[in-house]
Amino acid sequence: MLYALAAAGATSVTGVSMGTVATEAVSARSGGVVRIVVFIRYQIDPYKIEDFRKYAQNWARIIPRCGGHLLGYFMPHEGTNDVGWGLIGFDSLAAYEAYRAKLKADQEARDNFSLAFNNRVILREERSFLEAV
Repeated sequence: MLYALAAAGATSVTGVSMGTVATEAVSARSGGVVRIVVFIRYQIDPYKIEDFRKYAQNWARIIPRCGGHLLGYFMPHEGTNDVGWGLIGFDSLAAYEAYRAKLKADQEARDNFSLAFNNRVILREERSFLEAV
């Protein structure tokens, strides 16, 4: 089981792909269509779980302001204790690039990156770009 810091509001889904749920949730909220999902896998310091929670909760305010569709942040609950995930949707790769530029200019985003870096919350980060099916 994972604690979900999910913007979509779903806590469990049975028999439906998460891509479908995420796409429909974003469409319902914003009228936008998610075509690209950035799947971020974090290796986190298991002794800094609460710092990761704060980091993820901060993104819930920042990501939408900068143009991303936050599908959710997820953190360990049982089992593996050092892996977290973030899923952010975009209409296109061009929208993702515009989002990245806005993040760099956003003071709260820079502060959030600094929080994780200075406290060594995130040990490793992987990004995959996925197409919703």
